[in-house]
Amino acid sequence: MIITPFLVIFMLVVFILLFLFLNTVDKRKWLTGLISLILTPFVYFYLFYPFVNIVSNYHHQKYFDSEAWIEKPALRYEMIDYTIESDTLIGVPKEKITSLLGKYEWLTWSDSLKNHDNNKWNYALGIEPGAFNGEKECVEVIFKDGKVKELRHYQEEISYESNEKE
Repeated sequence: MIITPFLVIFMLVVFILLFLFLNTVDKRKWLTGLISLILTPFVYFYLFYPFVNIVSNYHHQKYFDSEAWIEKPALRYEMIDYTIESDTLIGVPKEKITSLLGKYEWLTWSDSLKNHDNNKWNYALGIEPGAFNGEKECVEVIFKDGKVKELRHYQEEISYESNEKE
């Protein structure tokens, strides 16, 4: 465990809140302080910390790895930020993109062509963790002259389609 200023501040906040609460139950300051000191790590690591992880959408960033991209599509969102920032795929030809990312999952619709645009490939990235996340992550790979010109990261609402026949 790494001791950071954030950890120290929150442990102090938890300690003070526990001390104030326990002080209403028992007026012996030394006993209240001792119990607060002992309970603080448990309250922090078993109540506060898990709650923060559930409601936040923080996730680890990873370097682009073609094998992981293809084998674990639900975790692609961990790689996309670094891939876009580092221009890893810019200038790569379509054939190489097919071998790195796999076949596109869908093509972007073009109103001007009245058809799917073969130069705009889309891949699903999965759903970022978090209790209140209602959107799935996607990336659009835009080609110009057969090479990647741009990666556009976007989010779509999660839709649940019914298979029931009416």
